[in-house]
Amino acid sequence: MADKIDLASVAYVLGILSIVFAFFSPLAGLVLGIVGLVQSKRQRVEKAKKLNTIGIILSAIFVIVSVVFLVFARRFGIDIAGSFPNF
Repeated sequence: MADKIDLASVAYVLGILSIVFAFFSPLAGLVLGIVGLVQSKRQRVEKAKKLNTIGIILSAIFVIVSVVFLVFARRFGIDIAGSFPNF
């Protein structure tokens, strides 16, 4: 029979994963951070709340930097692996 899941540990792990994913896939890091933040607030785990907040902030920063980079690249005519259609 399956043991009961410790949601405080889940919130903590989601906080760590949100920080790691912020560097490789910011959108995934943002989603994991938000889910972990909700869980940490429900379980009242301060350390997990801090980790998830850091993950959300890092993910948001990297999403903004990525969008700005893509806009400037498109503006100056840099084709990034052919991912933009020619207008």
